[in-house]
This record gives sequence, structure tokens and C-alpha cells, in this order.
Amino acid sequence: MSLEIVKPGVNINFVGNRHFAFALSGLFILASIISVIWNQGLNLGVDFRGGLNIQVLLTDPKLGADDLRAALTEGGLTISSIQDFGAGQNEYLVNIQPEGDSQGLAKKANTVLIETFGADKAQLRRQEMVGPKVGDDLRQKALYAIYYSILMIIIYISGRFEQKWGTSAIFMAILIGVVYLVSLFGVGVGTLIIIALIVTLITCYCLKFSYALGSIIALIHDVVITTGLFSMLNKEITLTFVAAILTIIGYSLNDSIIVFDRIRENLRKPKLRGDLTGIINKSINETLSRTILTSGTTLMAVLSLYFLGGPVTRDFALALFIGMSVGTFSSVFIASPILLLWEKKKVA
Repeated sequence: MSLEIVKPGVNINFVGNRHFAFALSGLFILASIISVIWNQGLNLGVDFRGGLNIQVLLTDPKLGADDLRAALTEGGLTISSIQDFGAGQNEYLVNIQPEGDSQGLAKKANTVLIETFGADKAQLRRQEMVGPKVGDDLRQKALYAIYYSILMIIIYISGRFEQKWGTSAIFMAILIGVVYLVSLFGVGVGTLIIIALIVTLITCYCLKFSYALGSIIALIHDVVITTGLFSMLNKEITLTFVAAILTIIGYSLNDSIIVFDRIRENLRKPKLRGDLTGIINKSINETLSRTILTSGTTLMAVLSLYFLGGPVTRDFALALFIGMSVGTFSSVFIASPILLLWEKKKVA
């Protein structure tokens, strides 16, 4: 006996409210883009930008982040950011940018802290150093990881739902060729990925990959909004965030596949043929209980991780919470309506 959160036969008009959903998503995407531009890019962590991260505990409750920044700046160190790290413990995570030779940077920071506050009032709890070349290499690999994961998803969706494995192979060859040719001009990785995604959308459109088109738009929607909200909150973009994004992509895809599977099943039923809007709406309603149960239990676990997991996992849990919430929304209000719009266009 299956657990039903939503009574069978419910008929919420999700498809009819797609214009409101598109407007809301457009507003969030616009706000995300504006935030990134306003902040002059994303707040890259030490993983991607290079530099030194130190975790400092100030045992004197009268001292704070402003005193820490002033001391390190006066000591000749360039501070990128200072974040409250320990909940109520007067502990901070400081990112220091190297200028010239980065050797001895951690030792210099420790010396400045001891000379300014004393060994009993400032303790260097942890340090991690990443060189600028390593940071740049990690940034490129992270972008490629996100892009190629989306590319493989498109090929899988088009092959599974539209039974076009041969065409999917052609599609993959086109994308690899475009990426290779564009890379010959020496463009940056970010620009290369944007061009590749645009070509991906155009290719999906030309090859009539309707399910893949809905999935890719939904995934881009989820990644952009999650990244934009992190930019608005001035959170650091680290390798942990990239891991969260890849998790979100998989989660959002799973939600979309559940709905697409039900749409495909209902399309085969003779009684439902001809009314595509009704079929899609019925399919979303039929999978609503599963969506609520899956999303609800997952978000409960993520919230527990956020509040109880400590500061190390807090940003990871926050990214998951945002991305999974947005991913559930996009599976219902973005991926399926895009499929409807495409099929209506083919009929027209």
C-alpha cells in the first residue's frame, strides 16, 4: 500500500499557471544576473582564486571581525573576506590574498596576530594555502564538470524518451566539435561554456529533442538561480558549492524524469490522446504525492545538516536547500510546460 499525501483524482491546474511561473523564474534569473554584475563577479573562494584561508579564534569577547581586519591590514596583508565561522564562539574564517611570493604567508599572519593581540587572545586554528595556478586550474575543471554533466544528461534524456540514440551520437559529435573549434581561438572557459550551452539549446531545437530541451532549460534555470542567490548572500563559491551544484543537477533531473515518464505513459492511453495540455497536467498531478514526499524528506535532511552539521557544512547544505527547492519548482513549472510549448509549435 503506497503512502498518498495528495488524494487520487486531484486536478490542480499547474499548466494553466505556467505564465505566472515563467514570470517568477524570469524575475529570479534577472535578479541573479544583476547581483553578479553588481558584485563584479562571484565571490570565489580560495579553491578557485588562490590565496590563504586561516581560521582564527579570538578568545577575548571584546574583539571582533573589525579588529581582526584592522590588525591584519596594518600588518601588510591583503584581506579578501572575513566570515563568522563558529556560531557564538568568536571564530572567523579569513581569506588573505598573496602579493608576490606567497611563501611564509601563514607564518606572517600568525606573527601579526600574536604581536597585535597576544598568543592568549588570538589562536590560529587552521590554515590552507592554494596557489593561483592551482586555483585557476580547479576553476576550469569545475566549469567543465558542470557542463559535461549537463551534456551527458541531454544525451541520456533524448535517447531514453525519444528513442533517438543515433541522433544523440550526432548531437554529441556536434557539441564536441564546436567546443574544440571555439577553444582554438583562446577564449576563456566561462565564455566557452556559455557558447557551448547556446549551441546545445539550438541543436536540441533543430533535432527536435523536446524532452531534452525541457530538461536542459530547467537545469540551467536551477544552476543560475542557485548561483545568483549565493551571490546575493555574498557566499563564497568553492569546490563544496560545485559538489552541491552537481548534486542539484542530478536531483532536478530525477524529478523531471518522474514527470516525463508519467507523461509518456499517459500519451499511450487511447482515451487521453489529443489533449496534450490535459495529459501533462494530469501527469504532474499523478506524481505530486511522490514529488512532495521526495522533496519534503530530502529538504528535512538538508535543514538538519544546515542547523546541526556545524559551520563546515553550512554553505553546502544551504546550496542544496536552495537548489532542491528550485529544482522541484522547475520540474513542475518549467520542464513540463516547455515540453507543451514545443509540441504545440510542432503541431502548428
